[in-house]
Amino acid sequence: MSEATVDVADLRVPGGPTASDDRTDDLQLRDDIRLLGRVLGEVIAEQAGPEVLELVESTRVEAFEIRRDERDRSQLADRLAGLDPKSANHVVRAFSHFSLLANIAEDVHHERRRRHHRREGSPPQKGSLAGSLQLLDDAGLDGATVARELAGALVVPVVTAHPTETRRRTISQVQRQVSELIRQRGQEPGDAEDPAWSARLSRQVLTLWQTALLRLSRLRLADEIDEALRYYELSLFDVVPAINTELRQALRERWPDADLLREPMLQPGSWIGGDRDGNPFVTADAVRRATTRQAATALEHHLAELLALGAELSMSDRLVRPTPELYALADAAGDDSPFRADEPYRRALRGIHGRLAATALRVLGSVPGQQPEVLLDPYVAPEELRADLDVLDTSLRSHGAGALADDRLARLRDAVEVFGFHLCGLDMRQNSSVHEEVLAELLAWAGVCADYTSLDEAARVELLTGELRMRRPLVRRDAELSELARGELDLLVAAAEQVALLGPRTIPNYVISMCESVSDVLEVAVLLKEVGLLDPDGADGPRCPIGISPLFETIDDLQAAGATLTAMLDQPLYRALVANRGDQQEVMLGYSDSNKDGGYLAANWALYRAELELVEVARANGIRLRLFHGRGGTVGRGGGPSYEAIKAQPPGSVAGQLRITEQGEVIAAKYSTPDLARRNLEALVAATLESTLLDTEGLDEDAEETYALLDDLAERARRAYSALVHETPGFVEWFRAATPIRELSELNIGSRPPSRKATDKITDLRAIPWVFSWSQTRIMLPGWYGTGSALESWVDGDPERLARLQDLHRRWPFFRTVLSNMGMVLAKTDLELAARYASLVPDAELRELVFGQITAEHERTVRMLLAITGDDRLLADNPALARSIRNRFPYLEPLHHLQVEMLRRRRAGDDDELVRRCIQLAINGVATALRNSG
Repeated sequence: MSEATVDVADLRVPGGPTASDDRTDDLQLRDDIRLLGRVLGEVIAEQAGPEVLELVESTRVEAFEIRRDERDRSQLADRLAGLDPKSANHVVRAFSHFSLLANIAEDVHHERRRRHHRREGSPPQKGSLAGSLQLLDDAGLDGATVARELAGALVVPVVTAHPTETRRRTISQVQRQVSELIRQRGQEPGDAEDPAWSARLSRQVLTLWQTALLRLSRLRLADEIDEALRYYELSLFDVVPAINTELRQALRERWPDADLLREPMLQPGSWIGGDRDGNPFVTADAVRRATTRQAATALEHHLAELLALGAELSMSDRLVRPTPELYALADAAGDDSPFRADEPYRRALRGIHGRLAATALRVLGSVPGQQPEVLLDPYVAPEELRADLDVLDTSLRSHGAGALADDRLARLRDAVEVFGFHLCGLDMRQNSSVHEEVLAELLAWAGVCADYTSLDEAARVELLTGELRMRRPLVRRDAELSELARGELDLLVAAAEQVALLGPRTIPNYVISMCESVSDVLEVAVLLKEVGLLDPDGADGPRCPIGISPLFETIDDLQAAGATLTAMLDQPLYRALVANRGDQQEVMLGYSDSNKDGGYLAANWALYRAELELVEVARANGIRLRLFHGRGGTVGRGGGPSYEAIKAQPPGSVAGQLRITEQGEVIAAKYSTPDLARRNLEALVAATLESTLLDTEGLDEDAEETYALLDDLAERARRAYSALVHETPGFVEWFRAATPIRELSELNIGSRPPSRKATDKITDLRAIPWVFSWSQTRIMLPGWYGTGSALESWVDGDPERLARLQDLHRRWPFFRTVLSNMGMVLAKTDLELAARYASLVPDAELRELVFGQITAEHERTVRMLLAITGDDRLLADNPALARSIRNRFPYLEPLHHLQVEMLRRRRAGDDDELVRRCIQLAINGVATALRNSG
């Protein structure tokens, strides 16, 4: 933070790689971090005084000495424990800001390295589109196979709003400014000495220091909707259509007769405003706001691009001869301006803009952006707009202006194809127990069944299928219903209105949380029929524009997933509904609750097993299965590198289609710049192509034997995890005392409450704050606990059994990915720091009992992981993360010590507002430094 900053390259991760491993490649990164630290130090000295800078500097020096094993941790902890709340806040803010600045330097460095590799003509990187296409070339696939496997190909990253994004939007804006300045420095090395450039950087860091890191109030749902939409302008409007176009062209060049990818493969999705499971703020108005704001974002983009095209396409028909179709478009605009008399493209674009503006007025009630000169008949569907743009494209090419057609016009045509008028599909989600309660009330009101909840499953299915054969609704629109039932029906009415207004792509799916039975699915079908979304007796049988997606979450539900899907498809009426959706059935898999339920290894294997069974059920019933993976940002919630995770899926489970959630702080990390967005979206598409068209499992005839082995390991891991989390007396008390779970609920970082119900039960706690709390303590328990016991007890000292696991690690992507992700978590675990959090547990016997189990299991897990991988240190397979830990983790040290101290004071009765604020700032700072905390 001053010019005397310790070189981050000299840091060491215990048991990790040395600085020399990547010193040459990282010279500029280290220089950027030093520069940012120096500027921050100057701002601190100027704003808070030299004594505060001295406090921060001495703390930093000790933190680095601790990371180099040159100082005992307790010395720093004792010194920080003596700080007054004001001084503690200065230290927490300083180290939080430096973590954030180090993150910026890292991200820019990643971009820099990728540009370098492209310039140098390096081989395509793993996970890139070019890399996957090369693998497909090497495989020698025939066009018929590719066409069959990629029919209906679809990749949908679904953005969700969850309480792990701690940064304010204002802070993110400053980050982008600093990022741009560091990029300029990389392109023009002399910029660092340019006084004007240095002054701009200092101003941004000053803004950062004087801007509050914490929100004064909790995020509203409307804020979350708007926050997600800004990523379209930041990156998605440019990157998503570009990837689709490049992919389509590349595949058609290779297999010209296969007519591949008639529809865009990559399409965006969202849950924000439609996910009402446990979120009381998702109402009918929220659905209307979400879909309307999405439509406004898409239409504003298209309208602005049309205006830009009008300025660019100035061709005169005194010099070129456009097509008759282009003249027809120009004439339809009714533009009699003498200034455009010889400019048919500008006249045509004026008319197209007028029609699209009228469309916006029809669906939004106003025209976003610049107001049109004229309003014409609105477009009924985006395909009509695309057809008009195609006329421009054909005409430009007819007179040698193909280069112009390939520029802005091509991007707009592709954008209209992907985003339409709706922008992205908004999924609906609700818990099955709510559907049951609402439907019971409706059936009772209608006199159909006085006590639906008392019926067994067979009786429920019989009653529900009977209802689905009738057109008549159960209740009148003016029926007096409970607040719950009225709210659910009003919300579905709003959904039906928006589908009618914006088209069927607006709300593509209805997800059922905690789905356990056929009746859970049929209840949703009846509710959709109630508002007119499901037509029970169309010409070809029942039809519904919205797909019904069961979500299997707990381990028991995952184990029963195949049987549940079979029972669903055995119902003739529901099977007919699926047939009328192109024999397509989506199933969602929940990573979060399964992990909280049974631990890391058991959850991952339950998901893999469920996928295998679901693939077989789909094959037996002649349907196409699409899996929707509900992954979080952390390994404890299904996180980890997306490319590797997708390639580790079972054979047949991807099949050209994939939907996957993008949650919390991961959204900013992946989509805040075009470069980041391209890298991450390419990884999703590349992995989907490879998993669909190539054999990525590699088990061959050993599959069944290997599956049986993992069944055994998973059960052992589940027992070990349950022995601690579900069976140890006092564990919940220990968890609530040792982690900042209570204080987390006071942090204004999300619209949803942290628990589904107002209880202290782990089962009712949402998986996100569960994982977030463990991350704050650096125990990271959801990402590894139980695995060490399972591996050690199965091997039991037998070299042949260890060799068997080593062989699986070498050749089975699933097992390798599970262990690699676990290794990432273990590298971020720090039990010495965790012990300081454990000291907050007042009951000494309970404190030692639980922490002793955690410590012993951690030692087992690390030992077994290294034995199987053959590595001598954690992160040997991930040097980039090892480098990142070296750069950032010393700055976590004081944040943890001060968080523990302030938690201790707060819980002892100290109600000083600065103490509370320091706790929240420390939580924020730790989350920033860890990057994927929830």
